Amino acid sequence: MSSVTGLAIDVGTRAACQALWMPRASYYWKRRKASAPTAAVSQRPAPARALGPAERETVLARLHEERFQDRSPAAVYATLLDEGEYHCSIRTMYRLLAEHGEVCERRDQLTHPPCQKPELLATAPNQLWSWDITKLLGPVKWTYFYLYVLLDVFSRYVTGWMVAMRESAELAKRLIEESCRKQCIQPGQLTLHADRGTSMRSKPVALLLADLGVTKTRKHIAGPTSRMTTRTQRANSAR
Repeated sequence: MSSVTGLAIDVGTRAACQALWMPRASYYWKRRKASAPTAAVSQRPAPARALGPAERETVLARLHEERFQDRSPAAVYATLLDEGEYHCSIRTMYRLLAEHGEVCERRDQLTHPPCQKPELLATAPNQLWSWDITKLLGPVKWTYFYLYVLLDVFSRYVTGWMVAMRESAELAKRLIEESCRKQCIQPGQLTLHADRGTSMRSKPVALLLADLGVTKTRKHIAGPTSRMTTRTQRANSAR
């Protein structure tokens, strides 16, 4: 704007606008806007039917009554109408509450105490294993293999694995039994964690773990925020 104004003194406004690629209409509009006096911002007049200060205090007092403390403005409005009282509209009640920062859930809400998430802690090898069955695509279409894996959570060592043509509780039972024998697992030493698959919840696997003295845990799915977390000592990850 200032460049066009300075150049227009020597070559004229039209040539200055052409030289600086500025539309003349934009130049004239900005010049008029800069030279016009700043108009005072007029306040919007209050509507003739607006509530007065005393009426506003009356409505707020009604909303703050003990019987209305956990009820919405619509419920308060309907109750007062049944009692033969009318002060303002529902929207005006919301507007008065918003001015005082009180627009929120007014109903009495059930609060739940904070629940600690179930957690498994491994401080040494062969204390906590996790196992799962993964479906693998075979070499031919519609053919699959099933990979059974037992993993030590502390050391990340694969304590047992097997590839089979099907998912079976008997195969899982055989793998767990052989892996516990190879690792010399004693009764009460090991905790075995898994998801809630059919093989994990099967009766043969449950009976085997009971005979071996292995504690079984499964993924917790009680709610969207509940989950089973598994962690090891930070010293293990820093090694």
